[in-house]
Parts: sequence; structure tokens; C-alpha cells
Amino acid sequence: MTRTVIITGASSGLGREAAKALAKGGADLAIVGRNPERTRAVADEVGGTAFVADFDRLDDVRSLSERLLERYPRIDVLANNAGGLVNPRGLTADGHERILQSNHLAPFLLTRLLLPRLIESQARVISTASVANLFGRVRLDDLDWAKRPWLGGWRQYGTSKIETILFIRELAKRTGLEAFSFHPGIVKTNFGADSPMWRMANVLTNGHYGISAAAGALPLIQLAGPSTVGVPSGTYFDQLKPNGLVVPQAKDDSLAAALWDRSSEIVGLPSAV
Repeated sequence: MTRTVIITGASSGLGREAAKALAKGGADLAIVGRNPERTRAVADEVGGTAFVADFDRLDDVRSLSERLLERYPRIDVLANNAGGLVNPRGLTADGHERILQSNHLAPFLLTRLLLPRLIESQARVISTASVANLFGRVRLDDLDWAKRPWLGGWRQYGTSKIETILFIRELAKRTGLEAFSFHPGIVKTNFGADSPMWRMANVLTNGHYGISAAAGALPLIQLAGPSTVGVPSGTYFDQLKPNGLVVPQAKDDSLAAALWDRSSEIVGLPSAV
């Protein structure tokens, strides 16, 4: 049976590399991206279907879920890979801080809207997290990072990755689905292109800072493949190694439940699955 794999953030970087590898394995790929030309080019390259959506607009996410449900009667893997670092601080069309929305609220909403189909299909959900969780801190009273210094957005980015890890843990707990998050490594892509710190790292290393997108895609390729993962659902991987290092908040079950409830409220969904 052909496996259906949805990859967001697949128009470039590790999402594109994962799509190429999974296509070689025979997967039917939904290529989700914000840039229409790049998204369609990758879909053509891998023989998949392009879906254009801007995660700065939650209505785009809602429309995306409808199109995916119409197109795919079965979904085997949802890979929430879209997101990144934004500098300077800005707000989305929905009034939320952009890192929070692209890295957490949008994938949370997409997963929730697809959830009945995912459960019917006994799908696997994968989210791209980061070792940057180590310098984040979740505050439910300041998810939009309006009460704390911005500092280039790096701490909010790290916080969004704690939220990713918590979301995957809570998703596994509430639904029984296989769900995993992973750190791809320090990948040399367009990530953080507008960050002065990231630009400086590239200058100091003559452009050799970080691993290739192909190397960073390996955990996503493995987790999205047909093989049994062999670790408990909800596990966070550091590249290919399970149980990567996380801050204590990322293991807090009560915080995971509270974040789920608050996120549901923000995107206009009931907390109950």
C-alpha cells in the first residue's frame, strides 16, 4: 500500500531533502509550503502534490486542512516541519507573535483539524523541535513574548521548541497516536537568515557553520518511514538518538496539559479530542 506523507515547510531545506528521500521509497507526498513557486517545484521534483499555505494566517491553515482531507482518504504521516526564527519581533494577521504562531499554534491547529483522519489511519505525527529548547522558558501568561526582552527572538524560538516537545507528548497521551519530536542538528539552511547572530556565525566560519540539509533531514526521513521506531510515543530525539537533552519544563505533564488547553482556546477549538 502506498503511504501518504504530509510534510510542511517542504519547499526548501531539510523538508525538501526529506521529501526527495521519501519519494524514492514510494511515498505519496503532500508538499506544503508558503512560497508558491518553490512549493510547486519541489512537488514536481518528487512527484507529489503542492499545497500552498502561509502559517502567519490561521485561516490558511484551516483551508489547508480542508484541502488535505478532501485529497487524502488516508494519512500515514504528518510531519510538522514548518517554522523558524523571526527577527525583529512582529505579529501575524491573527495578532499573535510570529514565532509562536508558525512554530506552535499553526502546527497545533493543523494537527487538531486533521486528527479524526489521523486517528482513523493510525498515523504517525512528527514535529521538528530543537536543542534550542535548552534556553527557552514557557509562560502561559506570556506566550506572545510581550512582557520579556526580545533579544533577537532566540529565547522565544527556544520556547517554541519546548512547546513543540510538550505538544507531541500531550498528543501521544490524549490520542494514543505514535508521535515524536526531534532536533535535526545545527543545519546550514536559510533558517534565521535575518538574525545578526546567525549571519555572524556564517561569516566567522566562512559559510561552514552547521551540517547539510540532507544530513539534518535524516531523523525526519527515519521517523517518517515505515519502520517501527522502537521507543515510547512522545519521545524527543536529538538527531537519531532518543531521549535527547531537554529542560525540565519539557517533561512537565501538567504544563503539557495546560499548554494544550490554552492553545485550543487561542485557535478556537475545544480541548477535548
